[in-house]
Amino acid sequence: MKRNTTVERKSERELVVTRAFNAPAHIVFEAWTKAALLKRWHRSRLGYPSFPARPMFARGAPTVLCSVTLPQSSLWSSLVGYLEVTPHSRLVWTNDEGGEGGAVTMVTFEERGAETLVVMRDLYPSKEALDGAIASGSTSGFSETFEQLDELLVTLARALGAPI
Repeated sequence: MKRNTTVERKSERELVVTRAFNAPAHIVFEAWTKAALLKRWHRSRLGYPSFPARPMFARGAPTVLCSVTLPQSSLWSSLVGYLEVTPHSRLVWTNDEGGEGGAVTMVTFEERGAETLVVMRDLYPSKEALDGAIASGSTSGFSETFEQLDELLVTLARALGAPI
């Protein structure tokens, strides 16, 4: 079943991405926090990987997220600082890729029967910072990325013998 990802600008500084996944919250949360799972869905379909170079999903622990950009083979990285890690329900982190223009991201995982509603909120320090993120295209890949997460969750559910 094809699911929709909604991306909405809620204010001058806030972007909200929402999608329901057909999996329990604890499995969806693990897909966001386990390095081996994260690199299976957080990537470009063209094969350009995005991976945690130092996966530390704990409050105050920095994680370096890296992505190889081909064909130039340049390495992009972002230092993510986790402010809150509440298992199976909430992640909050800072993003440094924009320097002073980096956002604070909060992701919630709300179990609704057999589904989990994921709501990701990016709060930018200014209207100009969010405008810049949108103009650069850094906010344009959510649907593709979440489709890849959906595919991984189907695979995980099958491996666990859970209904899909």
